[in-house]
Amino acid sequence: MSVFTEETRARAREIIARYPADRSRSALLPLLHLVQSEEGYVSPAGVEFCAEVLGLNKAQVGAVATFYTMYKRKPTGDYLVSVCTNTMCNVLGGQEVYDTLAEHLGVGHDETTGDGKITLEHAECLAACDYGPVMTVNYDFFDNVDAQTAVGVVDELRAGGRPMPTRGARLCTLKEMAIQLAGFADEREGAVADGGPGEPSLRGLRLAEQHGISVPGYDPNTPIRSKAEADKAAAEAKAKAEAAKPAPAPEPAKAASGSTAPDVKAPDAKSPQVRTAETRQPDAGTAVPDAPGTKVPTDGAPPAPRDAQAAEAAGAAANPPAGDAKPAGDDAGAQQRNLKEAEAGAGANGAGPAVASETGGQK
Repeated sequence: MSVFTEETRARAREIIARYPADRSRSALLPLLHLVQSEEGYVSPAGVEFCAEVLGLNKAQVGAVATFYTMYKRKPTGDYLVSVCTNTMCNVLGGQEVYDTLAEHLGVGHDETTGDGKITLEHAECLAACDYGPVMTVNYDFFDNVDAQTAVGVVDELRAGGRPMPTRGARLCTLKEMAIQLAGFADEREGAVADGGPGEPSLRGLRLAEQHGISVPGYDPNTPIRSKAEADKAAAEAKAKAEAAKPAPAPEPAKAASGSTAPDVKAPDAKSPQVRTAETRQPDAGTAVPDAPGTKVPTDGAPPAPRDAQAAEAAGAAANPPAGDAKPAGDDAGAQQRNLKEAEAGAGANGAGPAVASETGGQK
């Protein structure tokens, strides 16, 4: 079992400190990325580590780790190559790209090459239909690829290179990407120095510039403030808004009620389960029927066997037969026999109806 480094444990404490004390469970998603950044996948030891630092059980952590596809449950290569094979990319040649890579690398879906460099997977959609066919390497895009372009990318990766994505920053390994998803900066030199947007995504901006369309009052040259400046401005705006608030009006006096019942909150604001439980087993705090604004539900008398039989017959008559020419619903004959036996048992014993089985025996 892996023993996580002290640096990982310190980062885990930093992640947990981002959340309120009574909401520490919200740190689970970045913590799973954190353990993946050390091991390359979320191992059983990683699940146990997350459970330990958050005070959860392993089943709770495992349920989250198996739900999201970005958490890998077995060792994964340095570069996760995902090829879109959904409708749009498939029509444009996505399946051919995937098949060519699978044959070239000698692996199938969710399998890793022998050198541990490449894990190949087909993706249902990569949300880039205007660039299809597309593939991603550790979720960075390579747009408008064909089979030979894709082979060139994976060959360069296996040779130790890092080809430049069509959009986004420089490529990083799966572990380096996971530490960023855990909420820590990419400290590689020039990590975000390159990359650019895609032209199809900029088409709207180009049209706005061409036709002179802009957001009223927006200055595109407005500098982006630092986090400290933005926090200070937000605090000042909040203080100004608080100072401008009018003083709260005094609450009106409650009108006197002629009822002797205590003034309690109407049960309609409660959940149906709580309201039903309190009605059947009232206590000192339960609303009484004559309290102002209360609506206490009461259970009606159960229908007699003959009433139930008539209602069932009406329901069967109102529903057309199923496609196989059999009557819709359960077998009516067995239910009728059970009802007759229940009525006979009630008449013979002078008590409530017995529960009869299909064979006539009481249970």
